[in-house]
Amino acid sequence: MTDVTESRDQAGAELSAADEQLLRELTERARAGGLKLTGEGGLLGRLTKMVIEGALEGELDDHLGYGKHDPEGRDGGNSRNGRRAKMVLTDTGPAEISVPRDRDSSFEPKIVAKRQRRLTGVDDMVISLSAKGLTHGEIAAHLAGVYGAEVSRQTITTITDRVMDGLAEWQSRPLDPVYAVVFIDAINVKIALGVTVDGERDVLGLWAGEHGDGEGAKYWLRVCSEIKNRGTRDVCLLVCDGLKGLPDAVNAVWEKTIVQTCIVHLLRNSFRYASKRDWAQIAKDLKPVYTASSESEALDWFAEFSGKWEKRYPAIIRLWENAWAEFVPFLAFDREIRTVICTTNAIESINARLRRAVNARGHFPTEQAALKCLYLTIMSLDPTGRGRQRWTNRWKAALNAFDITFDGRLSAGRK
Repeated sequence: MTDVTESRDQAGAELSAADEQLLRELTERARAGGLKLTGEGGLLGRLTKMVIEGALEGELDDHLGYGKHDPEGRDGGNSRNGRRAKMVLTDTGPAEISVPRDRDSSFEPKIVAKRQRRLTGVDDMVISLSAKGLTHGEIAAHLAGVYGAEVSRQTITTITDRVMDGLAEWQSRPLDPVYAVVFIDAINVKIALGVTVDGERDVLGLWAGEHGDGEGAKYWLRVCSEIKNRGTRDVCLLVCDGLKGLPDAVNAVWEKTIVQTCIVHLLRNSFRYASKRDWAQIAKDLKPVYTASSESEALDWFAEFSGKWEKRYPAIIRLWENAWAEFVPFLAFDREIRTVICTTNAIESINARLRRAVNARGHFPTEQAALKCLYLTIMSLDPTGRGRQRWTNRWKAALNAFDITFDGRLSAGRK
């Protein structure tokens, strides 16, 4: 067996060396003849055309059951019937290829199907560029500038619309029975990000506002009920940014879940009411409030903050007073839990990617268009997996504290 494997490896190496030698010879001939490597009429385009046409001939051989010049084709059965020209868009640019035909028109090529005008790699490229936040106009300009390919915005829309089936399947997939934390944020659509009992991140879903009630209790009740119906029977902590109606909806679905206002968002919203020159001092004066060891200590620090800033910025005081009920649960947690909730860099990095994709477009004609944009962005996050591993490592200490604080509910989720 070892000898056979070694023989195969040696044959593969020899074939690879022969391929490399052939490519070097082709490149040298092209250079000597003044032929460009890329662009219209370039070497890569010609090679692509040759490979596609060769593959099509091979498919037709399989379909007919004999080779091109085989006498078997003269027996009166189905046979070759010339070629037809077809323009296709490839990764190396547009290429005019000759597609072989058969007499009874039963040949259905796979590598370039009937009516197909783009090879799969182009579709993947369009989807990848869209996921990186480029608008359809920018994608069209990129393909024209780099590949010399004219692709309309409507064609790009058609390509990216194909992900909607994947979105529907992803949005209805089963979820874990227990999550340590669920973060909910509202961009153009709402996004829920869960932390599993093993410290892994899991984007639970995307939701658009419907019938004008995107911030109401009925809407959030539907979202939470959907998450529960997909298998999540318990959430220890839900962190959000003061979304109206959400706390009541959460407790109607998971009665033990604690709803916590996001401290980072609370601070950020405070700065919106203040002059930039006061931001540093306001941040310094608020820090003792959210780092206090108890609610009573936090109230003392907040009273001091109010005495200093209420006359100049009464809106900041009202903001914290209105959020106080959802802010104070944070104060009962130990340092490990506070750290991962308050320092939301991992959450913010994901949100930054999503906001960048949203802001690049500026406007969505429909809610489905917004969902598609964010779904593509989510699917392109962390392609190497290193970010996910850093996330899991960061949550290890906190998960032990969560299991103690929440009476073993995380351990129950591991069974």
